[in-house]
Amino acid sequence: MELSVLNIKGENTGRKVTLDESIFGIQPNEHVVYMDVRQYLANQRQGTHKSKERSEISGSTRKLGRQKGGGGARRGDINSPLLVGGARVFGPQPRDYRFKLNKKVKQLARKSALSQKALENAIIVVEDFNFEAPSTKTFVQMLNNLNISKKKQLFVLPSANKSVYLSARNLKRTNVAIASDINTYVIMNADVLVIAESSLEAINNTLTKKEA
Repeated sequence: MELSVLNIKGENTGRKVTLDESIFGIQPNEHVVYMDVRQYLANQRQGTHKSKERSEISGSTRKLGRQKGGGGARRGDINSPLLVGGARVFGPQPRDYRFKLNKKVKQLARKSALSQKALENAIIVVEDFNFEAPSTKTFVQMLNNLNISKKKQLFVLPSANKSVYLSARNLKRTNVAIASDINTYVIMNADVLVIAESSLEAINNTLTKKEA
């Protein structure tokens, strides 16, 4: 698949790049995409939810009434879950929601996500760019030039760029990521991928790496 390289003014530079078919041209596997997104979201959960058990509530342990003959349910002390202010039955406890996925599964998921965006014609390749100083106004102008200001964008850069990051930080629909760090969730969460030309090589190196 060939794409024209644009500049930040939205103009065609006359150059073309060929997307690697083994990354951008495979049949997307929806299930592995689902699993990778699910793992990413699970890893974001703190898991610090907690309610007090019966033994953790302060209160007398004296039995409030006789065991039988009261005409109601049996109850023990004032911390009983049957009473207002008592403990909660089977309440939430701190837990770790993380789970493991094999590297090959995660790699396939990212390839599937990129291929899906390619099928949707939702990939734009721009020549490498930089700002002399952070400027949200300049960044918005670039979005307007590329006709993507009303879409959720993911800008993929070859390396960390503080000026670009700070320029995009306050924009609600914009996310900036490094090519070697992109994951399935941020790819699928975007309407359009804007990939810097040099980032393609970094993506290829990351997703075609053979495991030792």
